[in-house]
Amino acid sequence: MNPKSKGPVSEASRREFLKKSGIVVVGGSLAYSTGLYASKSATKNSVLKVGLIGCGGRGTGAAAQALQADSNAILTAMGDVFVDRLEGSLTELNKIKPDQIKLTEAHKFIGFDAYQKVIDSGVDVVLLTTPPAFRPDHLTAAISAGKHVFCEKPVAVDAPGVRKVLEAAKMAKEKKLSVVSGFCFRHDLMNQATLGRVLKGDIGEIKATTAFRNGGELWYKDRQPDWTEMTYQMRNWYYYNWLSGDFVVEQSVHSCDLIAWAMGDEMPIKAVGTGGRQVRVDKKYGNIYDHFAVEYEYANGAKSYLFTRQQANTKGRNTLDVFGTEGTANLNLYGKAEITGKNPWTYTGEKNDMFQAEHDQLFASIRNNTPVNDGIIMANTTMMGILARSVGYTGQEIAWEEALNSNESMGPAFEDYAWDYEFAMPPIAVPGKTKFK
Repeated sequence: MNPKSKGPVSEASRREFLKKSGIVVVGGSLAYSTGLYASKSATKNSVLKVGLIGCGGRGTGAAAQALQADSNAILTAMGDVFVDRLEGSLTELNKIKPDQIKLTEAHKFIGFDAYQKVIDSGVDVVLLTTPPAFRPDHLTAAISAGKHVFCEKPVAVDAPGVRKVLEAAKMAKEKKLSVVSGFCFRHDLMNQATLGRVLKGDIGEIKATTAFRNGGELWYKDRQPDWTEMTYQMRNWYYYNWLSGDFVVEQSVHSCDLIAWAMGDEMPIKAVGTGGRQVRVDKKYGNIYDHFAVEYEYANGAKSYLFTRQQANTKGRNTLDVFGTEGTANLNLYGKAEITGKNPWTYTGEKNDMFQAEHDQLFASIRNNTPVNDGIIMANTTMMGILARSVGYTGQEIAWEEALNSNESMGPAFEDYAWDYEFAMPPIAVPGKTKFK
């Protein structure tokens, strides 16, 4: 979506645009036909050099999956702000794919500028797996340098970041580069089969969707005597909304993506909701919430509901239910899917590794000269999470365009990142008191 647009495009106009522009949708990704666009391609046996930016657990997994996806891919550069994270990741990767690790000491980069050094090191493919706050600038730098990208979700923590990602996606299209996002559920075969039937019309006109993403508590790193405040927050990035976007953006955004997919990637026109902290009351939890409940409304009157919490000793749930005029689709992300109503159906097909499938698609697109571009989809889905946070924090009804064009930045300017940077943690939001900016 253009940041200056007057509202979400209709599904009919979206499909007509895709048809005219030679774009096809494959597993939720936009694939540009080679008749119009030619990617920065690689021959079948040429080496693809891979650079990893962000060496935590997700980054390590992404690197392993990238190397698994292409036997002629090699890891040649790594970057992180913490040396222990980089070395720990490298140790694990050497256990998994030692023959595809071609990393010299000179290509181990540490610091806030490590991302640029990885990009400038001669790599062909960049894996962006840092905390979300860094993604808009890292993505922009990678695309500007002509690199194919795997970009983890979410892709931003605020609207200015989303708008930057939309511009990077446009640039990637112009440069014929592939951009595959970490919205992994779009790569699951069961989900593709189920929502494919929904979008084909098997349950009639969609009137409502409900998504639940309920889970428990996560990790925490105790403060060490030699840590600055920046170090402490970076080590515990999940609990600071300027780094993670809050958990509704960082994790529950997967549910937003499922809703968006079911709605044909039509974006809501507005949202209202609530949220708060019931169990995350200790200072160690920074300034994020532990529950949200949000209602999205669409131009045609349909509504989608998102319910999510992270509270210990509560029942877990990860589901999407889609209600149509002729039936209901029930998708349990733990491995079960069915449709009831006029066209009953149960998924009995193949299971796959959706995390691996992301990278299989990325590297196949490079080898086959058929670039894919998840840029608009991943930006819009991220914006749904940001809108959910905004209505939860403020308790107000907020329009999509108002949220998308907000100039509120969650943290310090990108160029100000430094270990001695001191800033007061923003206050914990209070619905009815916190203002939308």
